[in-house]
Amino acid sequence: MARLAAFIVLVIPGIAAALGIKLMRDALFGILFSPFPYIWMQFVAGFLLLAVSIGFFAGFLFRRDQRTGRIQKKKK
Repeated sequence: MARLAAFIVLVIPGIAAALGIKLMRDALFGILFSPFPYIWMQFVAGFLLLAVSIGFFAGFLFRRDQRTGRIQKKKK
């Protein structure tokens, strides 16, 4: 059950990252979607979606590896 929950938690940022890539690609080719008044806004929104999604995914894996002991905790 825990593996299924972890999978679901990681699918949502994966979908958001794919949407971010699509928004950036469409902005580069000049295809504008309705919620964005300018192409550069669409590109920035796509970049932010991609960056946040990758950051969430990396943080999730880092925290999981810290809990299982694969990564040493830093001493202050």
